[in-house]
Amino acid sequence: MIFRRALQREFAQTAAAVFVALFAILISTVLIRLLGQAAGGRVPPDAVVALIGFGALAQLPTVLTLTLFIAILVSLSRSYRDSEMVVWFASGVPLTAWIRPVLMFALPVVLVAGGGSLYLTPWSQQKSAEYRERLENRDDTHRVAPGVFRESASAQRVFFVEVGAGEDGRVRNVFVSEQTRSGQLVVIASAEGYLRGDADGRRFVVLEKGRRYDGTPGTPEYRVMEFDRYEVQVEQKQVAGQQARIRALPTAVLLAQPEPRGLGELVGRFGVPAVALLLALMAIPLSFVNPRAGRANNLLVALLVYLLYSNAISVFQSWVAQGKLPFVAGLLLPHVVVLAVLALMFHKRLAISPFWRRRA
Repeated sequence: MIFRRALQREFAQTAAAVFVALFAILISTVLIRLLGQAAGGRVPPDAVVALIGFGALAQLPTVLTLTLFIAILVSLSRSYRDSEMVVWFASGVPLTAWIRPVLMFALPVVLVAGGGSLYLTPWSQQKSAEYRERLENRDDTHRVAPGVFRESASAQRVFFVEVGAGEDGRVRNVFVSEQTRSGQLVVIASAEGYLRGDADGRRFVVLEKGRRYDGTPGTPEYRVMEFDRYEVQVEQKQVAGQQARIRALPTAVLLAQPEPRGLGELVGRFGVPAVALLLALMAIPLSFVNPRAGRANNLLVALLVYLLYSNAISVFQSWVAQGKLPFVAGLLLPHVVVLAVLALMFHKRLAISPFWRRRA
């Protein structure tokens, strides 16, 4: 049918534009957050790009859901504004005839969003957590950056290297400031230094031609020592296996080990494809635009509907995780309510007689 092919083409074009816009907003948001963390020293600058990728993959199902909802809503709203809907209704095409082309366009996107929610999002969360853990467990020698003051992982030492390691592996003009447990301040300045390891796998920082200042801040008591060679063993961090977060656990693991927090997470994961499908259908009655009213009214209503729906999923997810609600009830109840509202909206729009028939 002509209008079905036209709708499919317009849905695809609008969805492509909306997806690019939403994905750009997502990348910008993640980038701003990670740059703030990198500026505060919580995330190494060399890890920003990888963490942006993991964060974007984790939010991809949400972006697809919004893309599907907005694309259908905008396309059908344009048909109302341009009076195309009047022509279709006058030709005997009912509002329910739009369900089939919308489903044909929406189902592939719903399947991708569901697969992303069940598999891609937990995988990206797990990889992001593992990557952050590896970065946090690096020793202080990996944190050195030429021309930048760096804080150690224990937050008790600040070090600065003016010139990075060259082909000989030596750094130039090294400055180290350390606060001891007794409250003393130790400052070391040396002309150059390098790293070395022994047969047992231990690593040492070797500083040459420098001075060490020991003292208590606020008092004139300081001790100055000059050295030709100063060697300190680098403490190797033991990588502690942190307990995996619920959001990073694979779906198969959550199904095999049903416990309240895991079931609450499953409510959110299984809810993504249902939300995408029901919002795609809800865009049909929500797309109605009164030419004499504001053009953005239905978009504001649609935004409110999405926020209420997503917040309701979060609330039911929290109730299941706390054991206040059975898993099946938390999984089905919000979608059943939205399905009833959707049926009521279709009934209301179908019950309204077209304006050209009322004037006859």
